[in-house]
Amino acid sequence: MFGCGSEEPEGGDGDRVVVAALGDSITAGSPLWDPEPTIRGQIPTPDERSRFEYWAARERPELEFSNCGVFGERTDEIAARLVECAAGADVLLVQGGINDIAQGVPPDAAADGLRGMVRAGKEAGLEVMLVDVLPWNNGHPSADRPIEALNRAIREIGRAEDVEVVPFHDELEDPAAPGTMAAELTDDGDHPSVEGYRRLGELLAQRLGP
Repeated sequence: MFGCGSEEPEGGDGDRVVVAALGDSITAGSPLWDPEPTIRGQIPTPDERSRFEYWAARERPELEFSNCGVFGERTDEIAARLVECAAGADVLLVQGGINDIAQGVPPDAAADGLRGMVRAGKEAGLEVMLVDVLPWNNGHPSADRPIEALNRAIREIGRAEDVEVVPFHDELEDPAAPGTMAAELTDDGDHPSVEGYRRLGELLAQRLGP
């Protein structure tokens, strides 16, 4: 399916945990990776390490990720792919919201979309996890307040729905320049670098399951 690639690490076995990672370009692995081969073929030097799924699976060999990330999608567009992406999964990881902000969608509307995906995953019997929205260097400082508002709402969704929220934002934020990712942790001001994705993947592996 478009935007959904299966990524099973070496050593996967019958104890595997299938994680459906549903989101936008952060899930896809931009700017150096995309789960869709046609899009990946347009990247001059694709790098499989440019995705948090790669690093999480290195930390936890039992994890098998279905990468359902699509560049540029808002939460309503991401939600439309949930059923297909989550088929056969044990865990649903929900990521999104920055494209809503970039396209002028109010944070509360983006939060409603994320809440709907969390509830749909729970109703399907899946373990559900949320990640929050990364700092956006190229949108700084005007995007800072909407991102902060959406991340507050994401934390509230986590509390209300009793699901884990993985703090991607704080993991990559530059303490010396709040509202931005540290220079070595982003390639283009929109997406993490390989090092940024490594940190996100290792953080996710710590938070995922037992």
